[in-house]
Amino acid sequence: MENLLAPLMFIGVFAMIFLGYPVAFALGGTSLIFAFIGISMGLFEWGLMYALPQRIFGVMSNLVLVAIPFFIFMGVVLEKSRLAEDLLTTIGKLFGTLRGGLALAVVFVGAMLAAATGVVGASVVAMGLISLPIMLRYGYSKTLSTGVILASGTLGQIIPPSVVLIVLADQLGISVGDLFLGALIPGLSLAGMYAIYVGLVAKVSPASAPALPPEVRDAAGWKLARQVLTVLMPPLVLILLVLGSIFAGIATPTEAGAVGAVGAIGLAAVNRRLSWRVLREASEYTTSLTAMVMFILVGSTAFALVFRGLNGDLWIEHLLTTLPGGRIGLLIVANLAIFVLGFFLDFFEIAFIIIPLLAPAAALLDIDLVWFGVMIGMNIQTSFLTPPFGFALFYLRGVAPPEVRTSEMYRAVIPFIVIQLIGLVLIMTFPEMVTGLVNR
Repeated sequence: MENLLAPLMFIGVFAMIFLGYPVAFALGGTSLIFAFIGISMGLFEWGLMYALPQRIFGVMSNLVLVAIPFFIFMGVVLEKSRLAEDLLTTIGKLFGTLRGGLALAVVFVGAMLAAATGVVGASVVAMGLISLPIMLRYGYSKTLSTGVILASGTLGQIIPPSVVLIVLADQLGISVGDLFLGALIPGLSLAGMYAIYVGLVAKVSPASAPALPPEVRDAAGWKLARQVLTVLMPPLVLILLVLGSIFAGIATPTEAGAVGAVGAIGLAAVNRRLSWRVLREASEYTTSLTAMVMFILVGSTAFALVFRGLNGDLWIEHLLTTLPGGRIGLLIVANLAIFVLGFFLDFFEIAFIIIPLLAPAAALLDIDLVWFGVMIGMNIQTSFLTPPFGFALFYLRGVAPPEVRTSEMYRAVIPFIVIQLIGLVLIMTFPEMVTGLVNR
C-alpha cells in the first residue's frame, strides 16, 4: 500500500478535475485527503504540513511571477483601447491585393499581438470581432477564416513575452530571459508556416481566399505606407523596448512587464483611447486571471508537498528515468502525455501538475531545460486548439456570427494542429533552433 498511495493520489486529482471540480480545489482537496490517509496509515508525517504556509509564502513572494499581471494588463489595454483593431484593419489593407491577403494579415497581426501581449484570450477575441465578419463578407471560407484566427491567436503562447513561458521557466527553475530567447525562432517559424499554409490554400482553392475588391481598399501608395507606419511603429517600438531590455540584460522580465504596461497606457492615451472604462476592464480581467493562477499555484504547492511526502517524486523519477530509450523515451512519453492532456486540461493545469514531475527526471538525464521548456511550450500551445475543451475555440465561439457552426471551427483547426506538431518535431530534431541564440 505504501507504493500505491502516490499513484492513487495522481489518479485522484485528475478524477476530480474531470468530474468538474475547479483545479485549485481539486489539487488542494486531494492533498488533504491523502495527507489524512497517509497519517492514519503511518506513511506520512503530519509535521510536513507545517512547511505548507512557508512554501505558499515563497510562491507569493516570487518576483518572477509578478511579470504575469503586467503582461496580461498590457495586452488587455491594447485590446480594449482598440489599438489592436487599428493594426488589423491597416495590415488587412496592405495585404488586401493578394489572394489570401486578409488571412496573411491575421497571421502577421497575430504574431505582433503575441509579441505585444502574450494573452491568447485578448488576441483571439480581438481578431474574431474584427477580422472574421470582414473575411466572411468578402468570400473567405469559414474553415480558413476561423482556423487562421484561432491558430494565430495562440501564437501568444510561444512568441515572447508569453505568460506560458514565464510559468514554465518558474516551474523548471530556469531563467525567463533564456526561455524567451530560446522560443523566439520557433515562435516566428511557426507563424511563417501558418503563412505558407495560407498561401497554399489560396493557390489550390482561390475561391476560398479571394483578394479584396478594389473599392474596399481606400488607401494606396504613400498614403497607405504612411498609415501602416503610423499604426505599426508604436506597438513595434513597445515590443522592442520590452523584449530588447530583457534580452540585453538591462531589465528583468518583471521590470520589462511594468514598462510594457505603462507603455500600453501611454499608447492608448496618445491615440485618445484611454478612459476609465478601459482601465477598469483591463484591471478587472488582469485581477481575475492572476487570482486564478495564484489559487492554482497554492493548490499545486499543497499537492507537491503531500506527493513528495508519500515518495511520489521518487516513484515518478524512477518511472521516467528507466523508460526504454533513455532521453528519447522520456521526450516521447512527456510529449505524448502533454498532447493528450491538452484535449481536456488548460495549460496552467498542465504546467503546475505535470511539469514539476517531469523536470527532475529531465535534469537527471542531462536534457537542456531551456530546450525542454520551449518544446513543452510548443506542445502546450496545441491545448488551446484541440477539441473538445480548447480554450481558443470557446473564445472565438463567443464572438463568432451564428452562421459559423462549432463543428466547422473544430474542423478548421485540424491543419493548424498538424502544423504545430510539425513545429514540435522540428524543435526535437534541430535543438539549435532553441539553443542557438541562448548559447551565443
